[in-house]
Amino acid sequence: MPRLMDMGLSKLTNVILQMAELSKKSVATSMEGFRNGRTVIDQIYQWSEELRELEDETNELATEIIARYQPVASDLRYIEACLAISNGFFRFGRYAYDIAEVLQMFGDLSNCEKKIVEETAATAEEMLQMSIEAFLKRDVELAKKIKLMDDIVDTNYREHIGRSMNDPKGDLKCVMSTTLILRYLERIADHADYIGDLVVYITTGFRVTNFRKSLPLGQEQQTTGKKAKLQGKPQPFYDGKN
Repeated sequence: MPRLMDMGLSKLTNVILQMAELSKKSVATSMEGFRNGRTVIDQIYQWSEELRELEDETNELATEIIARYQPVASDLRYIEACLAISNGFFRFGRYAYDIAEVLQMFGDLSNCEKKIVEETAATAEEMLQMSIEAFLKRDVELAKKIKLMDDIVDTNYREHIGRSMNDPKGDLKCVMSTTLILRYLERIADHADYIGDLVVYITTGFRVTNFRKSLPLGQEQQTTGKKAKLQGKPQPFYDGKN
């Protein structure tokens, strides 16, 4: 027999999925604007505001469910993860708007080399789609694949920075616009990666630790308020210290 709380959880899930589709559309449209050289900022701004409203709705629903039903264990874990995931989907929309703003600011980019941006965008958009599917299906293995793809986006961004620093004759407009767009795509990829981590958390009750690649292997760093030690080794959500 369905619980009363299940209706609230179902509604929460539906709002998250609305955000997923809207954020995916926002990122895709911003990259279409890049490829076609057209202004898309007004449309993406509208979608970004819709995402903001949906994130607020997610927060209100989660608060109501907690106050009414006092969920525990997997239910509480799911609600907590949904709050973080909704912020991730809002961020996708925000970074899509930032890309649209770059296109408007710099104008015609037809003379710029677009291959690195298009390749990076394809990877980031695939990661975004995978994060949605992983959440919908509670697919831990798919979630883990997202993390591997994040390295591709990071590498493209860093290699572009390195090439630009060593090319003093490069076109300033092209260098700056490409750098900004790659940075926003890198942030989209990072949020998709984090959503994948949250899917693992929802399903298993363990958090996946995140690492900056600049840290030596085994060195500890603070991540989301907890100490992380070995990459890929899950840490219990509750360790009795807070």
